[in-house]
Amino acid sequence: METFFRFLYEFLTQFFNSFKYIFEGIANGFRTLFDFSAYSRIADNYKQDFNGPEWLFFAIAIIIVVTVVALIIFGIYLLIRKYVRFRKSLVDQESLLEEVSDLNHEVAKLMKEKEDILAMKVSNLGIKPDEAEGDTTQEEGDAVNPASDIRFPKLYEVDQKFENYKVQVYNNTFELPDLVNAFRNFAASKLKLYYKEDMIRLFIASLASTKLVILQGISGTGKTSLAYAWGKFLKHDSCIASVQPSWRDRTELFGYFNEFTKKFNETEVLKELYVAGYTDDIYTVILDEMNISRVEYYFAEMLSILEMPNKDEWIVEIVPSAWKNDPKKLIEGKLKIPPNVWYIGTINNDDSTFMVTDKVYDRAMPIDINDKGEVFEPVETEAMDINYSYFDEKIQDAIANYPIHQENLDKIEEMDNYVIQHFRIAFGNRIVAHMKKFVPVYVACGGDEVDGIDYFIARKILRKFEQLNIAYIRDEIDDFVKFLDNKFGKGKMKECTEYLLRLKKMS
Repeated sequence: METFFRFLYEFLTQFFNSFKYIFEGIANGFRTLFDFSAYSRIADNYKQDFNGPEWLFFAIAIIIVVTVVALIIFGIYLLIRKYVRFRKSLVDQESLLEEVSDLNHEVAKLMKEKEDILAMKVSNLGIKPDEAEGDTTQEEGDAVNPASDIRFPKLYEVDQKFENYKVQVYNNTFELPDLVNAFRNFAASKLKLYYKEDMIRLFIASLASTKLVILQGISGTGKTSLAYAWGKFLKHDSCIASVQPSWRDRTELFGYFNEFTKKFNETEVLKELYVAGYTDDIYTVILDEMNISRVEYYFAEMLSILEMPNKDEWIVEIVPSAWKNDPKKLIEGKLKIPPNVWYIGTINNDDSTFMVTDKVYDRAMPIDINDKGEVFEPVETEAMDINYSYFDEKIQDAIANYPIHQENLDKIEEMDNYVIQHFRIAFGNRIVAHMKKFVPVYVACGGDEVDGIDYFIARKILRKFEQLNIAYIRDEIDDFVKFLDNKFGKGKMKECTEYLLRLKKMS
């Protein structure tokens, strides 16, 4: 063993001495680099033998050495500064995570206090918190009878109003270009709202591609007005739900059961959905300033439901149990979401709002409204009665008759591969499915196929670039613009090009 220990000592000494020599070498190198007295001695030894031109070269040599030393010092400074910034960002991130964790604990604590207070109030009234029906007492002392009491007064009124209703058939004959012109002229002649023809095409195509349309842009450009005008045009005023910062869950949309009054607090959105279930008309729900609260909090369940391919599965639970006098279309406490309702959200991107997540954007169709419409002389046009079934038939006809050409689908696939390779971003089957609805309907409304593809890609795919560090990809942007020009034609992808160049300026 003595021999092995001598071997181990010499072996490890050789290994660790190498680090010692490395650090000593670096230290000696810096000491020699900044040994100005040595430079002075060398200069003193030779300067008495210099002639005129040699003095010039002497000065140049000194300048070069000083410059190199300055560059080395500056490089060391930059490295230290970069490390300090990196370290600061890590510290800030850790602080934010700790703050979020503290806030989560506070929220949990407040929720617990709220539940305790509610339990105390309920117990004082002699009601069990989890008791939804039975021989409980109201404030007046009257017994609640699930077999006879009405807990959905608004929906009960709807049932009474539509008791003898028969679905109206309007015998529509219009084509999609006619619909575009009629809506545009109606908005201008009746409401003094002026929109470009292409904006109406984009709006109709968006309705065809998804049930959730997002109108975004600067304030005052007519986002809410467009959705409002659409409701007026269809003779069914849009149901406006003004989103509040306090919205946290689905009860803000549908309402909630009040344990004290034994009544369900119905919202106007719930009533609108219930009315739509009786008819074959088209209805619109406006989520005004939808990102003033987190969309994925209060609209998450609807996002999931509306993604289901089978509309018979579009069912939401309103109450966990049924009463005898519940509304007719509320089966076992569950309501079927009617397919003839669209949800249009308006967004203002400022410091008072939340960023809309990919989960929402991927399931919606965003439309940018940043320009005020130019005034034109409209044709006097009246509102129209339109059957949802006829409108849906026109959409399905457009999808069947104007599919995206295979040549353009191949180019889109090449673009997808390019984006994956250079930007590490990909778009899934859901977005492709939306595109195969959006573009054909845009073409059927009188638009150009490449223009439709251009707009869709810019709003649904390139938007994901905002998640990246633009400073790192700015050099790739010009090459991507050239790629788009080569594939689709010079200047054809205007929306994509403008968006990419705007991103580049932001870096």
